[in-house]
Order: sequence, then C-alpha cells, then structure tokens
Amino acid sequence: MEYHRPVLLEESVEALAVKPDGIYVDVTFGGGGHSARILKELTTGKLYSFDQDSDAQEQSKKLEGSTFQFVRANFRDLKKYLRLYGVKQVDGILADLGVSSHQFDVPERGFSTRFNGPLDMRMNPDAGVTAQEVLESYSEEQLHRIFGIYGEVKNAKTLARTVVEKRNRQPLETIADFKQAISSCTPKGKENKYLAQVFQALRIEVNDEMKALEEMLEQAAEVLKPGGRLSVISYHSLEDRLVKNFIAKGKFFGEVEKDLFGNEIKPLEAVHRKPITPTEEELLQNSRSRSAKLRVAEKKEEREGK
Repeated sequence: MEYHRPVLLEESVEALAVKPDGIYVDVTFGGGGHSARILKELTTGKLYSFDQDSDAQEQSKKLEGSTFQFVRANFRDLKKYLRLYGVKQVDGILADLGVSSHQFDVPERGFSTRFNGPLDMRMNPDAGVTAQEVLESYSEEQLHRIFGIYGEVKNAKTLARTVVEKRNRQPLETIADFKQAISSCTPKGKENKYLAQVFQALRIEVNDEMKALEEMLEQAAEVLKPGGRLSVISYHSLEDRLVKNFIAKGKFFGEVEKDLFGNEIKPLEAVHRKPITPTEEELLQNSRSRSAKLRVAEKKEEREGK
C-alpha cells in the first residue's frame, strides 16, 4: 500500500519557485512526497522537514543526504528548531495540513471511522491526550463547543449530552464503542459524513490543530526572507479561513491594520487571487484530494525608511 499520496504535488512545489541553493522547510513531512519533490530541485540548498509522528521519522530515512534534515517536532516550534540548526531565514515553506493517508489507514491510530481501533487520534503517538480521554473527561459544555466549532456538527448539543449520558454507563474505549454510543444522533443515510465531522472535531481538539496552525503561520511570516514563498494546502474551511485571513490581513480575525500613510501592515501578499484546487485527473486518482485548497503567499519586501 502506498504510504501517502501527496496532494497538489507539482502545484505546491512549483509555487515555492525553488532555487537550487535555497533553504526550504516542509513543515508536514508525512510520507515525504512533497519533501522528495523539493529535494529534486536542490543542489547545494537545504531542506528541513518537520513531523511529530514517529512513523514519518521512519519514512524520512529514505531521503537521507546532505541536502536533507528531518526534524521530529510539531510545526508550532518552527522558529525554535530552525534556530537550533543555525537557520534564521528561509526561501520557502510548504505545509500540507490534515492527516496523512497512512495515519488514516492504520486502525491502531484511531483516525478513521472505517476501522475499529482505540480512540487515540494523536499526531504524536508519544505525547498528549487521546480522543478517549477527551470524550471521558470533558464537560458537556466543552464537548458541545468542540463538536459545534471544529466539526460544524448540526446537533452538537444533543451529541454532547448523549456522550456524557453514555460514558456514565459504560467506558468508551474503542471506535466501535463510540459509534454505538452516538448511533441515536447519527442521521440515517448520512452516517459517513456525520462521523467524519465528529472525528474531525475530536482530532482537532486532541492535537490543538487550530492554535498550532496559527503559531506556525506567524512564525513562517517571520522566518521567510523578503520574496520568500509560503505554500499551504488545507482540507477544511476552518484551516482555510485561518490561512486566507493571515495572508490577506496579517491576522486571523478582524480587519487589516494600516500605518499612518494608509499602507496595510501585513507581512505577506497573496500570489493568486483564488486558491488552487486539484485537477479532474487528480480527483479521479485520489479521492482524498477532493477538499484540498492551495494558497500561495510571498513575503513582502521591506519598505525603505522603516
């Protein structure tokens, strides 16, 4: 089985406008598809690839070489780890958000509704709380919030109440236990879509994905050289909104700030007005690319007289 089929591979790497001697970062190594593609463009340059998953670290061994460095870390620590390697500025950063095909396809990781397995969902299987711990310890209000905001689940309040009622009677240890416990909330004929939303909400909470994404984007804007490129692939509206707002306004909420002369204060400039989406051909080959959106930004040149 293929470890992970990279989405928008050519488009996302092309967007970086890779220089053979440049310094690049792939903040989501996964199966290494995007990293391998960037490495093809480098001669004397260097690629730093981040991933918090030990499985990804195993995959990275296929790419060992003088132009490549794997970093076992969450991308929210981008600046800290680049500093450890003596890197202050980079020419380009690529992020392919979400879960790799491999993580979905391994039942023990608990990411997929297709298998029975433990309710885990941690991107870093060696740290943090599991989905089971979230479901068994969060208050009804907290569960309502994550199902509503992160999963955009329509009956989030009923779902949260149901989870609390059921967990008081029996432990929710496996995916099958959980699906059975919430079966009364699951709309008939739309089970797959509903469960995908619920699992997405839990996964985002377990991995603190939204906050981590905000931190990574802010740091990416700092470490990019003027003229450097940021290439981000997102898979759901919550991620895409953060990326879009940060590129357009330099912040995640509210309006862009302006200086005394009316110039917008923001570090990045969008390269394309609209996001790039997969071709018909890619959609046929890889159904997981269905919701993918690629946004590309360039670090603005420093203005004179600052």
